[in-house]
Amino acid sequence: MALISQLFGDEIYDPFLSMVNKCPVLNTPTDWKETPEAHVFISDLPGLNKKEVNVEIDDERVLKIYGERKEEKDDKNVKWHRFERCRGEFRRSFRLPENVKTDGVKASMEDGVLVVTVPKQEVKKPEKKMIEIEEIKG
Repeated sequence: MALISQLFGDEIYDPFLSMVNKCPVLNTPTDWKETPEAHVFISDLPGLNKKEVNVEIDDERVLKIYGERKEEKDDKNVKWHRFERCRGEFRRSFRLPENVKTDGVKASMEDGVLVVTVPKQEVKKPEKKMIEIEEIKG
């Protein structure tokens, strides 16, 4: 136990939390909610601005949110005691349902929170066509 205290200080070691902090995908929490008008994605991207984040939808209706958290320039006179905030590239992808209207997507970002709104469109149901059954005489 003394060795663990020496390695991690007074902090309680949590292997899951350690994995989350090192994994950019798990460290980019995103909520997805559906309203009658749209699908809304809300991503927490603390410390990032809109120039560091990209949003796109491909031809297969996959919404992609990606970017990079840059590393800070290191000063030789600075001594780091902890380095826990995630840096590097991150990417989240979501397959959208058939009822989305991909040409009306809007994205906004304020205080490190990205909101992507994907409007919905009415999906036409296949029409039923009655087929008359012929009687074969023979």
